[in-house]
Amino acid sequence: MSQMPDALDMDLVREFARNHSETAFTELVRRHLPLVYSVARRCIGNDGDAQDVAQAVFIILARKAAALHQDTVLPGWLYETTRFTAARLVRANIRRRAREQEAYMQSNLNESESTGAWEQLVPHLESAMAGLKERDRALLVLRFYQNKTGVEAATLMGMRENTLHKRAARALDKLRTILAKRGVTLSGEAVAGAILSNSIQAVPVGLEKTISAAALAHAAAASTSTLTLVKGALKVMAWTNAKTAIAVGVGILLVAATPVTITQIRQATAWPRIARAVKSKNFQLLQHAPPMVAIRSSKFYPAIDSGFIQGQNGEMVGLAIPAAGVFGHAFHIVRDRIINQDLLPTDRYDFVTLTPNHPSRALQAAAQKMFGVIATPDTIETNILVLTQEYPYASKLKQSKPSGNWYDPVWMPGYAKYVNMPMSFFAFTIERRLNVPIIDDTGLTNRYDILLRWNQQTNNPDPQTLKQALFDQLGLKLTPESESLDVLVLEKAR
Repeated sequence: MSQMPDALDMDLVREFARNHSETAFTELVRRHLPLVYSVARRCIGNDGDAQDVAQAVFIILARKAAALHQDTVLPGWLYETTRFTAARLVRANIRRRAREQEAYMQSNLNESESTGAWEQLVPHLESAMAGLKERDRALLVLRFYQNKTGVEAATLMGMRENTLHKRAARALDKLRTILAKRGVTLSGEAVAGAILSNSIQAVPVGLEKTISAAALAHAAAASTSTLTLVKGALKVMAWTNAKTAIAVGVGILLVAATPVTITQIRQATAWPRIARAVKSKNFQLLQHAPPMVAIRSSKFYPAIDSGFIQGQNGEMVGLAIPAAGVFGHAFHIVRDRIINQDLLPTDRYDFVTLTPNHPSRALQAAAQKMFGVIATPDTIETNILVLTQEYPYASKLKQSKPSGNWYDPVWMPGYAKYVNMPMSFFAFTIERRLNVPIIDDTGLTNRYDILLRWNQQTNNPDPQTLKQALFDQLGLKLTPESESLDVLVLEKAR
């Protein structure tokens, strides 16, 4: 049977989904089985179970091929699916074996001071990778697990090659930081070299043919244990997707013309409590509010009552917010990066997204329906500033105490004050002051109380003064770069 070595991954997936092409699917297995098997082998710790996981992953690919988006980075998707499937098997069947394997690895590490980088990495690598953002993970999988060239990886990720190298370097540094917290103190070069040299292992003879046959037959040739594993992994993946669908469904319910229900009455009576929570900056007042996603023309005065608060799990409430601001909060992007804002009305709106799962995605769906637009994340090449943490423990960068409140920043002549502020949104506020896009690459995920001072009696210091204050007091550095910038493009819905 002829292979299709020049075809793109997703073209092969589409060919298989349309025509059940055995040639296309066999080529996908040939390309990606080493990655899937190696990740499964490290997660599970023994060859037999790793083969079962690999077979299950490709059966899942066969079943879900028609549902995968054309922009899917298939190696990243397979990596994630392998982790899901392996975790399911570990929880269900081999918890004791996993503990023994980790203890064995640790004992080997302690026996010799000359243990190599890979031996230090292997007990922690996959769990550390899980701590990265999805896009960072996909970058590292392409560059170091599959040893793709810069050009190949950039094509698959849909970005320029120089941008890919910068982002891959930052993703590697984030991985190194996570590993360091677990006692693995290696340089970025050592981590990259160890992964490149050791992460992909030789696939057992005959496994490729076995997997292709089972997946193409939609699991008819698979063992009972493998089918059980497929069923369990699909449940986990389906639940992950269902949580988003549930949240979006709540938003659609609230804007649809349906009979009034008890739930809707409870949601309507929640608005006065919502207003009190925003005005008092106390999100805890909404602890017992019903799940809801809603946007309405504002009932409040912008100069007096406008405001925004966010809960610890991403729930959001805003009063008297411009339409572009609603999209900004929903997609976590500053308004200056929203293109075609003229499609939106100039009025102000109140919005709330109080759902147990994925509140941002629920608000995204509700906003697009409310304003009749399609919002598409995209990238453009432009000059930016990259925010990094140059040295830790700066005197005025203090982690907040646990709290449900997120206060709006206060900028006064000579100082700025933040309470319980995520670093990503702190970067957004600095971006608005400097009028230059800022990429938050600090890796800081906690919330902070910040008091930033400068020697000018103004609440809008000049750029150099502000940059110097950030560096001297918070240990944060802004570095100019040219890079692809994430934007949100609005288009009129047809």
